[in-house]
Amino acid sequence: MTATVAAAPEPSTLSVRQIVRFWLPLAGTWFMMSLEGPILAAVIARLADPKPNLAAYGVAFAFAIIIESPVILLMSASTALVHDRASFLALRRFTYVLNAIITAVMLLLLVPAVFDFVALTLVGLPADVAAITHGSMVILLLWPGAIGDRRFHQGVLIRADLTRRVAYGTAVRLLFMLATALATRGFFEHGAHVGAAALVAGVLVEALATRLMVRSTVRRLLSGATLGRATGQALDWRSLARFYYPLALTSMLSMAVQPTVTFFMGQSRMALDSLAVLPVINSLAFVFRSVGLSFQEAAIALLGERGEHYQTLRRFALGLGLATTSIISLIAFTPLSGFWFGDVSGLSPALTDFSRWPLRIIVLMPALSMWLSFQRALLVHAGRTEPLSKGTLVEVVGIALVLVLGVFGMNMVGAIAAMTAIMVGRVAGNLYLVPACRVAIQRFDDHTA
Repeated sequence: MTATVAAAPEPSTLSVRQIVRFWLPLAGTWFMMSLEGPILAAVIARLADPKPNLAAYGVAFAFAIIIESPVILLMSASTALVHDRASFLALRRFTYVLNAIITAVMLLLLVPAVFDFVALTLVGLPADVAAITHGSMVILLLWPGAIGDRRFHQGVLIRADLTRRVAYGTAVRLLFMLATALATRGFFEHGAHVGAAALVAGVLVEALATRLMVRSTVRRLLSGATLGRATGQALDWRSLARFYYPLALTSMLSMAVQPTVTFFMGQSRMALDSLAVLPVINSLAFVFRSVGLSFQEAAIALLGERGEHYQTLRRFALGLGLATTSIISLIAFTPLSGFWFGDVSGLSPALTDFSRWPLRIIVLMPALSMWLSFQRALLVHAGRTEPLSKGTLVEVVGIALVLVLGVFGMNMVGAIAAMTAIMVGRVAGNLYLVPACRVAIQRFDDHTA
């Protein structure tokens, strides 16, 4: 007889209280991660030469994010798939291979000839900003692999109903990140390098902490215990590739947005100002988008074997989306924007004024992110990952088309064009997934009829 490790709850009726208990630690995790950007931007803005360093940090982060994108949804994959010893070992091997590939890609980009072509020729960075960016990328070398390892093990924790441990790991990450930023201000010449060092230190410590916290669950899995119900999938390399390839492609396309926007910013009117404020605006928006992002794995785990909790989770997601969009709107359209950009983020008065309209354009993004996370949860739970990558492709193409029109056709200020494009692309991507989600919902209805 095999033991069963406690797994995500699947009661016959799901209450709001049960959703909150399961989801809140994940929300705390994403919220703490969302604080990284504002904290580091505020640190860099208060060091020497803030404008080129903010720009360099934003570009380096964009490059690193696209390289690590294939491993972003490993947390969703392990939440959905890890059930027993065989599934755990199969997905862990898969994770190791992905981590090796993305680290090799990071190394390739660091080759001076390759980096100069990308940064100077393609993006069009000034030489001094490109040099600072390259140094930041060197510091971030271990960051993508650490993200992959951490997200795989976090998914196992979520599957085992240990979401609080996920939050504990992120709290450790945030503390080490802040401590590193404060400790290295006098060590590095450039503020962007301080930001990069803080990022990588925090993620490495979090990956280690997550491994320690998941160790007891892994031991029980390896000894023959199970995590809740079986997934019904035999996880050989072919089935894993078929399931995860659309997820990896979805992440890669999603993360391609930031480098794409960065490229167009380099060619736009008021390019340096736009590049400087972009990480600050994105960081603030991410604070509110993180609520939706945190809900994805919770919804996957809580939907129920036959999707019987769809309506309850849908109402919960709708309420969260409206709440987060209302709060960011309050900041964007009141003097609170000046307080955030000027006093908290440390931007100059000119850059503070410059940031207001780009933020106002994206106030609906938190609600759209919540909608997208719920759509993704429905499709991952149903095992229909193929539409996800196509929907993200629609989003990225929409963003690129609006950027081409805005930057080259209408000569718009870069930050304005970027935020407009991001909104148009996200709406297009959300709408594309509606028919596929209807099919998944219909299957839930058929099962529960």
